[in-house]
Amino acid sequence: MPSVPAAPIPALRLSSFYFAYYAALGAFNPYWGLFLKARGMDVAAISVLMSLWYATRMVAPTAWSLLAARARRPVQWLRLGCALTLASFAAFVLPLGFAALFATMVVFCFAYNAVMPQFEALTLSHLEGRAERYGRIRVWGSIGFIVVVGLLGVVFDHVAVDWLPWLMLPLFAGLLAAACVNDYGRAHVERVGGSDEDGFWRRLRRPQVIAFFVVALLVQLSFGPYNTFYSIYLDAHGYRPSALGLFWMIGVLLEIAVFFLSARIFARWSAASLMMASLIASALRWTATALWPESAVLMACAQALHALSFAGFFAAAMHFLAAFFPGAMNGHGQGVFYGFSSGVGGVLGALAAGQVWRLAGGETAFALAGGVALVAVAIAAIWLRPGRVGV
Repeated sequence: MPSVPAAPIPALRLSSFYFAYYAALGAFNPYWGLFLKARGMDVAAISVLMSLWYATRMVAPTAWSLLAARARRPVQWLRLGCALTLASFAAFVLPLGFAALFATMVVFCFAYNAVMPQFEALTLSHLEGRAERYGRIRVWGSIGFIVVVGLLGVVFDHVAVDWLPWLMLPLFAGLLAAACVNDYGRAHVERVGGSDEDGFWRRLRRPQVIAFFVVALLVQLSFGPYNTFYSIYLDAHGYRPSALGLFWMIGVLLEIAVFFLSARIFARWSAASLMMASLIASALRWTATALWPESAVLMACAQALHALSFAGFFAAAMHFLAAFFPGAMNGHGQGVFYGFSSGVGGVLGALAAGQVWRLAGGETAFALAGGVALVAVAIAAIWLRPGRVGV
């Protein structure tokens, strides 16, 4: 029988969603802590509120995916999640106290975290057999991030950070619009049957798979001070908002290069080799951030390691997940990856960073983050080293 020609990839529509989603994240990650501080929140309150971003990742992706899997038109759940993200975020323009901020953050973070894993599945339904195209679609998310983080850095040199919610609302409106013009491709994976479910749990118990998820958790744990307090850390050392934006941009520019060149990178190096390099880079990055915060040059060099510590790790992790959980099981593997690393690791990292910051300061928090990354290096050297895993 003649083969069925591959359907065209709606790259522009897919890229538009990544651009809007990560553009909003480019405003949220670097500046939300400063916004909460301007609203009168102390370090402990900020760490609790920011931990909700990661806490909801433990349940939101899986819960939303289950609802979508049972729906006749699963894309409607994607659109509903984006609408709920926009509606809940609009409440931040109001003068909310801690309790109201907490409640609103729960709803907003749950909805915002729910939609990306579902959209990843939507994207992959268009890329069956052409996964090498993923990087050039996903890279537009990084471009959106860097455009917004740079623009807002300049804006906040002249405008109070209290305006942040108003500036972010159009980004979430764009996210909803992008969701409305996208749908699943014809290669949408069918529902997983009982035998595949059993196979997934058997694979999940393998020592190397367990080691992979522990490493992923430790990496996210080490990012705790960075994700929660990095902008506040720079602000405390005398950097202007435009400099904050520049440091964030350095990391994301190199992240873009890694995603754009990912096919060439994996043609030369294995995923296991890239994973090890990324973990070592994380340890060096957090140690340098702890020791030399006054040096703009060394801080820029530390941010340059984002190319490996984030983008390299993420790209390698996708290969590990594809190898450990092939076919229809991959969606379940992605859910565990998001929930365990970004969820459990993220919330523990944010809370731990807040406590260490309060007791011993930012330098100690980043130094401990470097130590956590070294533990991840040791685990990977035993269980995930090149030659031991087939990636």
